[in-house]
Amino acid sequence: MALELKAVDVYHSYHGQPALDGVSLVVPAGTVTVLVGESGSGKTTLLRSFNRLVDPDRGTVTVGESSVRAEKPEVLRRRLGYVPQHGGLLPHWTVRGNVSLVPRLAGMSSPDGAAEEALRRVGLDPVKFGGRLPAELSGGQRQRVALARAFAARQQVVLLDEPFGALDSISRAEVHEAFDHAREELGFTALLVTHDLAESARLADQVVVMRRGRVEQSGTIVELQRSPATLYVQTLFQRAKAAYAPLLDAQ
Repeated sequence: MALELKAVDVYHSYHGQPALDGVSLVVPAGTVTVLVGESGSGKTTLLRSFNRLVDPDRGTVTVGESSVRAEKPEVLRRRLGYVPQHGGLLPHWTVRGNVSLVPRLAGMSSPDGAAEEALRRVGLDPVKFGGRLPAELSGGQRQRVALARAFAARQQVVLLDEPFGALDSISRAEVHEAFDHAREELGFTALLVTHDLAESARLADQVVVMRRGRVEQSGTIVELQRSPATLYVQTLFQRAKAAYAPLLDAQ
């Protein structure tokens, strides 16, 4: 069963500079919420608050009904899938070894079987790719392996920090399809950071625009486009319009 994510009045700073300034957020169970905004807006800090790669200075962060502070970080992270910006694969481990890591740590009875199932779910043949090293894969293949690892233990929550940004358009489309397929099968809750409004339109149930550590506006891509609450949100869509008009207009 998918779990709701919630942040309430969260504050955090780095060396006295605010990164999160009273942020509140709800990600309904089984949905995809995308965080967008300029660099330094607090998107990644907020995302990492859910798996305790960041421990906020103040505020409450919950996964399901439980505060993330209720268990040790390493135990929490085994329950949550995580895809960092460049995949974070262990370079000297095979594809099968990378994907089976969390099922093995979670004590699943057949971690290699779980890894093979996850690889198939993202469109990679475990016989063909399981024994390869990450360096022997294309960028799109590496990101699909990173996705497979994020839900190999059937995690109910997946956190994704700009996982598709470095891919070419064809590879990105393939990984988007793999993400959609996995989400349809597993029904997990996802929180995704991106700079790409077209990607938001493609994947998100809810879009949250952040700026200077605060939430400017949240809603569907259509609501934000048609009724921007602030000048910043309006400008964000105006700047993106030329590049993404076909996809944004289709929503």
